[in-house]
Amino acid sequence: MSDQRFDLHGKTALITGASSGLGAHFARVLAAAGARVVLAARRAERLEALVTDLRSQGQEALAVTMDVTDSDSIDAGFQQAEQTFGVIDILVNNAGIGDPVPFLDMTEGNWRSMMDTNLDGAWRVAHRATVAMAKAGKGGSVINIASILGLRVGAALSHYAVAKAGVVQLTKAMAMELARNDIRVNAIAPGYFRTEMNTDYFDTDKGQDYIRSKVPMRRLGQLEELSGPLLLLASEAGSFMTGTIINVDGGHVNNSL
Repeated sequence: MSDQRFDLHGKTALITGASSGLGAHFARVLAAAGARVVLAARRAERLEALVTDLRSQGQEALAVTMDVTDSDSIDAGFQQAEQTFGVIDILVNNAGIGDPVPFLDMTEGNWRSMMDTNLDGAWRVAHRATVAMAKAGKGGSVINIASILGLRVGAALSHYAVAKAGVVQLTKAMAMELARNDIRVNAIAPGYFRTEMNTDYFDTDKGQDYIRSKVPMRRLGQLEELSGPLLLLASEAGSFMTGTIINVDGGHVNNSL
């Protein structure tokens, strides 16, 4: 297969939760592949720093402030992106929160906050993006960022697991309905990757013991190991893939019970 199948020149990608962690990495990968990237998140100053960095490398980038719990904020962000680059071709639906709480200690506030961001937010952004794609009539690709916790469960994360399971089913349902519009919808389900949010825990003996005991590869994932699946789903290399959930987890989801 020619590397040109992975080329994204002429495409515009919007990445939510792009101010740090997985989202910032996804933005860099897509920009390096030639896409114009729209970075969306609430922390505008961090977005601008990344935009400056990307532009210094000759890449096209735009920052838009977006709160995925607010439909008006989402629409404003998309309008700004569309005025600058046109209709989005690729959506990476990545924004989300983590909030470990044991089930018996959970409040309705914990539950609703998780659903509002990780599930409802994913729906809001995907709906806004795909309505525009369908009207434009040129197809597109949606990549929802799920989690292996949408396929299995973990302690103190019942609300997170339910939200991500919803993202998995949302991906499959969207894929079935939107195929007729040439809009592909897939998901990446990461396992544990080192980010600024978890690095302190995984540097402890407890964190390292957890990874060695639960992940067959006995290590954390590196952000670069998400780049291949991302480019596959974003590009023509994955043109016959829709409704697919790609686990990138070192075998964690298949570990022994």
